[in-house]
Amino acid sequence: MNFRETKLKDAYLIEPERIEDDRGFFARAWCQQEFAEHGLNSKLVQCNLSFNHKAGTLRGMHYQLPPFAETKLVRCTQGAIFDVIIDVRPTSATFLQWIGVELTQENRLMLYVPQGFAHGFQTLVDGSEVFYQMSEVYAPGYARGLRWNDPAIAIRWPQTISVMATRDQQYADCKPDEFDLFLDNIVAQQ
Repeated sequence: MNFRETKLKDAYLIEPERIEDDRGFFARAWCQQEFAEHGLNSKLVQCNLSFNHKAGTLRGMHYQLPPFAETKLVRCTQGAIFDVIIDVRPTSATFLQWIGVELTQENRLMLYVPQGFAHGFQTLVDGSEVFYQMSEVYAPGYARGLRWNDPAIAIRWPQTISVMATRDQQYADCKPDEFDLFLDNIVAQQ
């Protein structure tokens, strides 16, 4: 696997290395040892699928507070998505910065989303499916979110929103000092 750092500290775009022949190709999509060698969280406890009927569907921007803060490995197994992450770690040099990458069934890229990042995506075509590997189980009491169109973050979504959950529409605008709770929880864990 090829691990490419993004402009956001600790977040990686991962490309499977293909071994091709007349049959097609073979590639590793996960290797605990390689992730650990790159200093990445290699603990996986849950895998999720998200199927989306319509292009323009937006899911996000979600994260969980410690002790259930999640590392995610995200890939698009059918269709195409614009995958977005936001650094919500108050002490990070890239605090409240975001990146968006196109993940498709053709490019087979994966986005490694470390703890302390909000995550969401918009489908680019009908019938898109997303596969997530997670380091923690979903804990509703620790779940939080950022508003998808918060002007303080200014994500540039590629399409008009066609479908979005009510919950995702109702997140409040970001207040940077609120993330001190995230920092306090991380410090308490160490």
